[in-house]
Amino acid sequence: MATHKLLLLPGDGIGPEVMAEVKKVVGWLDSHGFASFSIEEDLVGGAAYDEYGVPITDEAMARAFNADAILLGAVGGTKWANVAFEVRPEAGLLRLRKDLQLFANLRPAMCYPALADASSLKRDLVEGLDVLIVRELTGGVYFGEPKTITDIADGQKRAVDTQVYESYEIERIARVAFELARTRSNRVVSTEKHNVMKTGVLWKQVVSEVHGSEYGDVALEHQLADSCGMQLVRNPKQFDVIVTDNLFGDILSDVAAMLTGSLGMLPSASLGGVEEISGRRRALYEPVHGAAPDIAGKGIANPIAMIGSLAMALRYSFGLGEAADKLEAAISGVLADGYRTADIYSDGMKKIGTSEMGDAILAELGKAA
Repeated sequence: MATHKLLLLPGDGIGPEVMAEVKKVVGWLDSHGFASFSIEEDLVGGAAYDEYGVPITDEAMARAFNADAILLGAVGGTKWANVAFEVRPEAGLLRLRKDLQLFANLRPAMCYPALADASSLKRDLVEGLDVLIVRELTGGVYFGEPKTITDIADGQKRAVDTQVYESYEIERIARVAFELARTRSNRVVSTEKHNVMKTGVLWKQVVSEVHGSEYGDVALEHQLADSCGMQLVRNPKQFDVIVTDNLFGDILSDVAAMLTGSLGMLPSASLGGVEEISGRRRALYEPVHGAAPDIAGKGIANPIAMIGSLAMALRYSFGLGEAADKLEAAISGVLADGYRTADIYSDGMKKIGTSEMGDAILAELGKAA
């Protein structure tokens, strides 16, 4: 059995607490023969700043480059609000994304049946929802130059942000989306604004070319981004995989996540390219929720998004689809049994803490095994 190298970066706030529950699950998978793991752990964010004066060290980055996958808890908090901009906790996460060239952000929006009533939409619209947003993460308007604010005549100012995409950036994110669609329902919606933006024209053209030459077996539809946002609210289950640029992906993934009624429970993945020699794809997995310093240390944080991030790592980095299925089914089973942490609690449910939720998921895994 191959041994998978896993780097754990618990980070700040509730990060260490939810990561502790991941360690339980990894240990269970290892001891029950589902996989073999070699685990390293290091500091990131404010925790690294407090220890070393930087949000991530070169040594931690070396471990990240050597890992088959990275699990990150959370970074940031009010404690570090006044540190220099270049060493703020979030800079550690940004360095990981930049240096590892993690250009593909995967944001699933899954609605667990037991939580369907928490959505702002009717149950029949969201129950069983399983949409995957594939967002280009390292290009577009967030990184384009020039990016300026300048003084002009009569006391006025002009702000400029530049939306830039090159063909190769669109090609590689399109391939990720098509490859993932082949493991799901074989359907992709590509969304941009080709009616008003030249980058949208190029985006549609390149995605169509990649589809035609390499992925003709996958159904492809093009939608304008504003229409896609409307359709996500009107009939979200029509979608499977949505691929889009950095700006629209930022917006649409939050829209899709809130359809589930549980933004704080959702995992995410950031993927890089496939290495020619090893065949490995660099990858970082993290929950969508933040560091939540107001509840840190109280034992009440919800670990489901962190454990769900491990499930994504099992599926996308380690090829352990069966183990991922069992873990996701265990989460669903625990919720169906009425167990809730404080953030998702409602009357009549069983309120439990962080470690109790982890234990309940392990118990559910044990039933499946």
